[in-house]
Amino acid sequence: MGVLEGKIDLHVHAGPDVRDRKLTAVQLVRKAAQAGMRALLLKNHHTSTVLAAAAIQEQLQDINVFGGLALNESVGGLNPAAVEAALRMGAAEIWFPTLSAENQRRAHGHPGSGIRVSEDDGRLKPEVHEIIRLVAEADAILGTGHLSPQEILKVVAEAHRAGVRRILVTHPEITFIRLPVEVQQELAQLGVLFERCYVRPPLFSADWDELARIIRQVGVKSTVLATDLGQPENPDPITGYKEMLEQLHRRGFNWEELEIMTRLNPAQLLGLD
Repeated sequence: MGVLEGKIDLHVHAGPDVRDRKLTAVQLVRKAAQAGMRALLLKNHHTSTVLAAAAIQEQLQDINVFGGLALNESVGGLNPAAVEAALRMGAAEIWFPTLSAENQRRAHGHPGSGIRVSEDDGRLKPEVHEIIRLVAEADAILGTGHLSPQEILKVVAEAHRAGVRRILVTHPEITFIRLPVEVQQELAQLGVLFERCYVRPPLFSADWDELARIIRQVGVKSTVLATDLGQPENPDPITGYKEMLEQLHRRGFNWEELEIMTRLNPAQLLGLD
């Protein structure tokens, strides 16, 4: 049995895309299937990946392939109609804004632009409530995208109130989010899961040692390992996933704990188990 047998990656990037990618989606899924992986969730910052996932799934049946929708400007931002269409077509995850989020734009030196989830008075926008309702009805995964810590707290609180069962905080260690560990611990008590990604300095604020410490502090049972790979300059997602497991195993995580973070938790999010 290979090290990736039965594993799931909920955050991979592949072509075609607006920017160059290491592999096409077909190449990536084939490579994952050859490694014995159980499932991939394709992510694109600019368009839905639901159609691509469905088309690839029809041709490659040794692995489960899922798609989703990131609510960036290219799909109308906080667009309930786009969310409803994606969910009806089988989207596994809806991500709140990523590249178009005001939080990321501010971090990259463009304050005053980008998408916010709140009105000026701090209340969530009506369309955010509608998007959360749609995700709850579809029993899909709600991903927090590149929102600020304050926005994440508001969205998660409303999602929890609205009955969303599958909440995944998108890479809380990335430099423009840096969700405090004590906040993660509080959210974990609500059943929220946290996506820990392949360490890529300087984009991610935690190195492997720090990532291991955070997982211990917040909890293995609240963690999902994913790569967020696919960039030409980085390892491909399959190679990167193997390295993640090796790095964390060296830092004291046994194989049972790694199984929870790479098989059990992501399978439950996808409704496979």
